[in-house]
Amino acid sequence: MKTNPLIELVILAAIWGASFLFMRIASPEFGPVLLMALRTLIASLVLLPVLFLKKQHKALHGKYQEIFIVGMFNTAIPFVLFGYATLTLSAGVTSVLNATTPMFGVLVAFLWFKEKPKRNNVLGLVVGFIGVYLLMSDKSTDNASSIILPTIAVLLATFCYGFAANLTKAKLSGIGSLALATGSQVSATLVLLPLSLCFLPDQPISNDAIYAVIVLGVVCTGFAYILFFRLIAAMGPNNAITVTYLIPVFGILWGTMFLQESITTMTIVGSLTILFGVGLTTGVIGKRK
Repeated sequence: MKTNPLIELVILAAIWGASFLFMRIASPEFGPVLLMALRTLIASLVLLPVLFLKKQHKALHGKYQEIFIVGMFNTAIPFVLFGYATLTLSAGVTSVLNATTPMFGVLVAFLWFKEKPKRNNVLGLVVGFIGVYLLMSDKSTDNASSIILPTIAVLLATFCYGFAANLTKAKLSGIGSLALATGSQVSATLVLLPLSLCFLPDQPISNDAIYAVIVLGVVCTGFAYILFFRLIAAMGPNNAITVTYLIPVFGILWGTMFLQESITTMTIVGSLTILFGVGLTTGVIGKRK
């Protein structure tokens, strides 16, 4: 069924924005490691049949080592870090911090590939990190120590995403997105599932947390990746990646609607500053016709 790509873009942003809501619900009960092990397992079960149906599984042959490494940095490590962060940080704040991913992609490209950044790239990095400070400044007045580690965890997660993007570009540029996403989820599951046996919860899990992890795996990961690939095919990768700017909007919206998270003036200022920095870093802002 063919639909308007712009509508699909908004739907994808709404889904990925909701992932922070579901992590916020499920992480306290499952714990970060078990939650993400289940998330990647469910996503793998969704993506594997699609991979074989489209006959793209052969693309993985001979690239297992590279895909495994990408799976660690693009899924396993950042997912667990996000799970840990949502134990403390709100869904809205976490979704905004997630938008720093393109900034770290540019930074890693400079450090690794020696790609000389443009003036706007450097300015965007500075502006983006000022935005992070502003966003978290009013959260630290009561107990600064309680938000420092979760904030660092999210920034480490987005750094991992930036590293994985550059690694994919360098080593796996000829492999389709569906094969990469499926291989990443399966690789993460192979590592996280055995590890999660050491982090089994002591208390019974509520139905809300169970439903949250199912939706997180099926909709926010498996279905969302498939939708993202459709957008790449329809709009091109540069346009599809603009979903990054919409995710925080829905992250804050869902957190406010369903978890009664508060929105302060500094939340808005910090969020807009981060997005402006990301726009400068990626070249979306300041492009010449």
